[in-house]
Amino acid sequence: MQTTVPAVDTLNTASAAGSAVASRRSKVFAQIQNLSLPVMFTIFGVIMGSWAGRIPAMAARLNISHSSLSMVLLCGGVGALLSFPVSSFLMRRCGARKTMLYSGLALLAVLVAIGIAPTVASVMGAVLMLGITASTYDVAMNAAASKREKATGKSEMSMLHGLACAGGLAGATLGSVMAGMKVAPAIHFMMVAGPMAAILWAASQVLNISDEAEQVEKKKFALPRGPMALLGLLGFLGSMSEGSIADWSGVFLKEHFHATDGLAPLALSCFSVMMLLSRLVGDKLKTRFGAQRLVTVGAVVSAMGLFFAVLAPSAHAALGGFAVAGLGLSLLFPFVFSAAGAQGPIALAGVASMAYSGTLMGPPVIGAIASHVGMQMAIGYVGVLSIVIALVASRTKLLK
Repeated sequence: MQTTVPAVDTLNTASAAGSAVASRRSKVFAQIQNLSLPVMFTIFGVIMGSWAGRIPAMAARLNISHSSLSMVLLCGGVGALLSFPVSSFLMRRCGARKTMLYSGLALLAVLVAIGIAPTVASVMGAVLMLGITASTYDVAMNAAASKREKATGKSEMSMLHGLACAGGLAGATLGSVMAGMKVAPAIHFMMVAGPMAAILWAASQVLNISDEAEQVEKKKFALPRGPMALLGLLGFLGSMSEGSIADWSGVFLKEHFHATDGLAPLALSCFSVMMLLSRLVGDKLKTRFGAQRLVTVGAVVSAMGLFFAVLAPSAHAALGGFAVAGLGLSLLFPFVFSAAGAQGPIALAGVASMAYSGTLMGPPVIGAIASHVGMQMAIGYVGVLSIVIALVASRTKLLK
């Protein structure tokens, strides 16, 4: 008797094969979703690093003096302070995912506007908008990261901020290459804006975060209150320190040690590389030692590094001091934003506004100190800020 294979067996085999393919596709899509938020942090770093890397070229193009440049940078701080109604409106109406997309595209447009601005006044206006859009994007991406930490129960903020730091290094390095090739900031920023806009849009489409509106108060401006005030103060002091080191460490090496043009920028490189490496392992350290202890001890380490840089016998030794400072300050921002995000969007927006104001207000303050008492005292002042950070962190209960 001739036997035949039942049709149902063939169907079962085909069904199993189809299920396997669907499962593989589902896993691949899940991996892409998990990568979307890290990509959006990296994009932010690239944008801000590109801007910071071309500040000297922008100042030279418009013959901006040191005092005028301080005012330009101060506009960014003012913009950050004014960003609260924008970020709260978008978070309330659109949710974190769309807020990141809209503010990120606006940030790229502002970057191009800075590059083509024909006058000092127009640059000041564009940098004001930079402060608003950057702070809004920052609030949204940290809110999204905080949501993911709550959903997964896994600390990821340090790693994400490490990727933003890596993006900043890439952006600044690209800026240095473009400057060496005599590419105008306007052309450079246009070359960055196109690909970044495409990547931002693609990442936002697969980001696994709901678009439900956030419950944010309708206020024109908000400063953190109560226990949140200490988190805001930490953000302000930390960003003031980072911004000051970013803009003035190379100047310090040139003026105090007469370092070459090739050696002076290595101060920021050493600071940033150590910050990046530390943030990549910060989440594991947080699980073992706790955020409050890491931020407090790290600030003390930062102070020691900066004081060593001030008293170092040579420029090469001072580089080690700036590297130690980067190690010490590396975990402040990830843990402050994680703690603020756990308290809700309005708390995060208030802390982020203070942090961004410190980033862009710090360098002008250091410039003023340097003009009166010298660069050595100015960098020493940043070391004193680290001591204040340690004292504040030791009393900040929300970091626990």
